[in-house]
Amino acid sequence: MTKNIYIDENLENYISKNSYDLHPIQKEIIEHNNSLGDIKRMQISVTQAYFMQLLIKINNAKKILEVGTFTGYSALSMALATKEGGLVTCLDNNEKTSEKAKYFFNKAKMNSKINLIIAPALETLNNLVNEKKLFDLIFIDADKENYIKYYELAFRLITNKGLILIDNVLWKGDVIDDNKKDGMIKIIKEFNSHIKNDQRIEKIILPIGDGVTVCRKI
Repeated sequence: MTKNIYIDENLENYISKNSYDLHPIQKEIIEHNNSLGDIKRMQISVTQAYFMQLLIKINNAKKILEVGTFTGYSALSMALATKEGGLVTCLDNNEKTSEKAKYFFNKAKMNSKINLIIAPALETLNNLVNEKKLFDLIFIDADKENYIKYYELAFRLITNKGLILIDNVLWKGDVIDDNKKDGMIKIIKEFNSHIKNDQRIEKIILPIGDGVTVCRKI
């Protein structure tokens, strides 16, 4: 079997330098997150952002939903890829990081393309279902304990042939280590099994970032 290449920080920088240029505020968010210590891991990788932007452009996705925003790197990346009239609706419950994200969105002059709702995501997702909202692409990157609930609600909110992306599904590769009994690994493995057994979608796990599952509603 062909082995996938390991993408470390140096290779990630090389990818960035040889892809299209990052927006100045994307660079600023990365610099800010790097100053935060261990929680900087909550930011998606540059490679992931490039991939998501390409998916948005290929699928002409205009209505996008993000569950879990942190300081705004992924949301800004997606908003930059949408055409005029596109909107990224972001759900997050952390007021401190959300205010920082709003600062970056404003600085990037992306306010008209990003709507950040600060509230428990399950509550907002249920409201969106009741309002019969639909989205072309949904990205889930929030508390893993609720991943299955987020996914099931997202399925009700995605358009036919729409895409649902879920982050952290390989959990640093620990999902294949049976010697590790960490509760989070168990949660991720249960979620991956849930997706595997869902016949309503086409799905694939891609080894970029910390692992991304791409689901297409059929």
